[in-house]
Order: sequence, then structure tokens, then C-alpha cells
Amino acid sequence: MSTTVGSCGSRKLRPTTTTSATSPAKHDGDPTTISGIPIKRCYGPDDIGGIEFLDTLGQPGQFPFTRGMHRTMYRDRAWTMRQFAGFGTAAQTNARFKYLLEHGQTGLSTAFDLPTLMGRDSDDPLALGEVGKCGVAISSLDDMHVLFDGIDLSQVSTSMTINAPAAILLAFYICVAKETGVPLTKLRGTLQNDILKEFHAQNEFVFPPVPSVKLVIDTIEYCTEHMPQWNTVSISGYHIREAGATAVQELAFTLADGMCYTEECIKRGLDVDAFAPRLSFFWDVHNEFFEEIAKFRAARRIWARVMRDQFKAKQQRSWWLRCHAQTAGVSLTEQQPMVNIIRVAYQAMAAVLGGTQSLHTNSMDETLALPTEHAVKIALRTQQVLAEETGVTKTVDPLAGSYFVEALTNEVERQALEIFREIKELGGVMAAVERGYFRRSIADSSHRFGQELDAGERTIVGVNKYADNSDPGIDILRIDEGVEREQVARVKALRQRRDAQRHAAALKTLEKTARDGANVMPALVEAAEAYATVGEMMETLKRVYGEYDGGPEL
Repeated sequence: MSTTVGSCGSRKLRPTTTTSATSPAKHDGDPTTISGIPIKRCYGPDDIGGIEFLDTLGQPGQFPFTRGMHRTMYRDRAWTMRQFAGFGTAAQTNARFKYLLEHGQTGLSTAFDLPTLMGRDSDDPLALGEVGKCGVAISSLDDMHVLFDGIDLSQVSTSMTINAPAAILLAFYICVAKETGVPLTKLRGTLQNDILKEFHAQNEFVFPPVPSVKLVIDTIEYCTEHMPQWNTVSISGYHIREAGATAVQELAFTLADGMCYTEECIKRGLDVDAFAPRLSFFWDVHNEFFEEIAKFRAARRIWARVMRDQFKAKQQRSWWLRCHAQTAGVSLTEQQPMVNIIRVAYQAMAAVLGGTQSLHTNSMDETLALPTEHAVKIALRTQQVLAEETGVTKTVDPLAGSYFVEALTNEVERQALEIFREIKELGGVMAAVERGYFRRSIADSSHRFGQELDAGERTIVGVNKYADNSDPGIDILRIDEGVEREQVARVKALRQRRDAQRHAAALKTLEKTARDGANVMPALVEAAEAYATVGEMMETLKRVYGEYDGGPEL
């Protein structure tokens, strides 16, 4: 079956209903995975009959990379341990970064607060009560300097979870590197920068879909030329899954988004082999252990075939599906929070057996608040025990050839290809966004899972089974209200001391660049250097691109 998704061009269409691929039928005989895939009592050779080893599995490091991208995988180098961090002020998060690096973390991952995620400054009236609460508050280059103070950007890999204002935060990072003497060619890290999944699930969009995607392509084009080690987009299934999608939907919707970005880059005139090696993916790792492993394996196989056969990429690195994984925040429970440590350990093992390149393990207290240093350390130690004590790094893809795992991988792939067919019939990804296809499909799956929980068909320990109403008895991190006052004062002081003439000229240049349809990254860097704030640059772009109202009602 063809994996072609079709044009990601935008069309105004009416809402449509979902079909069988995103609404698994219920099987009364066999138990099912969370995605609704029936699980037989026992598997044997007949369940993988006719499998062609070289075409379907291959050796690790060989097409189609079902068994992993690298020949030796973790035998030579463990995955990157990249704990998510960000709260309060830039100075507070800088201290957390240094704490994690001192305790063995090998990469930084930055969480921003809600105002920053929505492209608003800390002193915006709509930011009231949210500054520094769910991540670090960053309003200007001044804050970015503090965030990375004393950290050599040439020696760390930095991930930034930001989407609508992603190009602006990248501009800040570029400025910090330039001012500290780090060549852009040495910068390593990842910008999440996946706006399509915001329209599917997380809803942190600002501009309409077409200009939003244009901004993503601007960053890809800029980084392809200037930052060859930088991962330009982390195409994210994580938020899709957290919103209620199944593993199969997470896989299919995410890869479809990746194909859409690839099409748009090629339309821009970029050579697929110039930008594709720096695309990366971000997966959720849920509780259905074997289904999650199958998802990773199927994803690599599908992407390799799409890049080679559909987009005609010639370099092997363009065929790779490089990925980061994070254990499932949605699986954590407020009840008996220490049990979350166990959930996270199993999920982390699934990610490693699935072949991830980097991993974040959630802290036990994240359903209650931002994590404490104690909880973060346990989460990091979970990865270190997995890497150093369990033996899972001693051989590559140890589950290969398992009748169950191979049959499940094949079925996950088959259902994903069926979803691609549906998206193509709707006119491509952008048309499906405007018809509400993704949001409706996710809502249906979330509702179905809730019904299964209510009926006792699914178990969440401590919630609908083995409940215990005793006090969890753990400390949680509380963000002092003084953080907001401090941050607001910093922004107001910046506005007073910056060069007003240079600032106004930079924003004027940014608006003209956007109206001309040119790549805005150089203008954003110029505006960042003039100490324009996130909110000011976003407002400038809104005058050109407009704002999005969220599309059709479900």
C-alpha cells in the first residue's frame, strides 16, 4: 500500500466524520491494546508468515531500520538523558540546568511558561497569574542571556519546547551563541517547532495554518544553511498522544505532519538531502509495553520507505527517523504518586527497547506540580539504572524475531498506512486540519478510553483498582508569587533602557520582510539584538499573518 499522504496544501472544506482506521472495532474475544489491536493468546510462525527479512527487518543500521538506525546502538553510546527543566525566572532555571548537568544529565531540555508558549510577554495583562508557573519565563534576549549564563553552548545539546514563537526563541539562542563566541556551526540541539500538532491537539497556535507552516520552513531553510548540527523540527507525537490519541494515531498523524513539512521544504526549493537529516521526531511512551516498542519499530520502517521512495532522498541519513522519547505524562496519577516511579521505569524500558536516541523520564510529582529536585533526581537515576544495571544495552534490538513483536509491528504499520489513505482522501494534512479530522479522531479515542476505564476494562492502579485514600506525603514545588513581580519588573526596565530608535527600525524591518514573503529569520535575529520582546515580535507578525480562531467545532 502506498504511503503517500498527498498535498499538504490548504483548502476550505466542511467537517467530516472519521472512518474505521481511527476507530478500532471492539473485539469481544481477545483482549486488546490501548489502540484496539486484538492480542491473541499465543503467537507463532504463522503470525509473521511470508516476512522478508531484508525488506522488512534488515540488520541494525541498515534499511529499512526497523531494528535501529545504528549498527551498534547502545553498545557504543547510551541514549542522551535529557530531563525537561524550566520554572520561575531564567536565573532559577539556570540553577536547575547546572544541577542536572552536575548529576549526569547529558543534554538540556527547556520548558517555557504559558505566556512564552503563546508568544506573550510577562507583563502582558493576559499573562497575569501564569508567569513562571509551568516553565521558565522568557520575554527577551536579556532573559536568554541569564538562562544560559555559565553554560558553554558548544559543549551541550539544548532542546527547546516551543512552537508558535519558535523562530523568535531560536533567534535569541543564536544571539547568545554569537555574543559568547560560539560559531553557529557548533550549536547542537533541537527546536520543537512543530506547529501542525498544535492544530491537532495542544492548541498553542497563534497564526493561521498556512503562515504558521511558512515560519517552520523559514527556520528549516535558515538552519540548513547556517546551523548544520541543529535539529530544525521535532515532529511531535507526544502531545497528540497526551490529548487522547492511540499509539497508532500518534504514529500516523506525526509521520503525516513530517511528510507535509518535507513537501513544503521541497516547494521552497530545498534539496531533500540537505534538510531531511536534521528532521527529528518526539514520541510519547505509554503503558502498553509491547505496543510502544512496535510503534518505534514501525515508525522507522515507514519513514525510511517514504523518504527513499516517495521523496527520492538519496542519502541514508535522510532515511533515518531520529527520535526523542518522553514517558507518558498523561499516565501519571495524583493518587499514590510514588507508583508513578514504577510506571516511568517500564515506559523508559519500552523506549530503549524500541530504539530511542534520547529520553526524558517524568518525575513522580509532575501531576501535582512542577518537579522538585528530589523527584527529578529519581527520574534521572531511573535512566541511569536502566543503562548501567539492566543489561538492555548489551545487544541491539533484543526483541527482533519475537513472533508477537513482529506481528504487532506489522499491524501497527498496516493501520498507520490506512490512516495515511484517509488523510490523502481528505486532500492532505492541511485540508484535514481545516476539516477538524485530527481533533475529532483524537477526541473519539479519548472518549473511548474513558468509557473503558469507567467499565473496568482498563486498569489504572490506585485510581479504579487498589485505591488508597491516604495522604501521598510528598513535597511539591511551589512557585513564589514574587517570581511574577520580579519578571514583570525586568521586562519594564528593559523597555526603558534599550535603544528606542534601533528597536523601532528592527520591528519595521521584520514587518516588511514578512509582508514580502521572505525568510524572516535574519530579521528576527536583528530584532532580538535590538532587544525587541517576544510579544512585540509576535504582534508585528500578527499584523501580517492574522490570528487563528481554532477552526471547526468538534
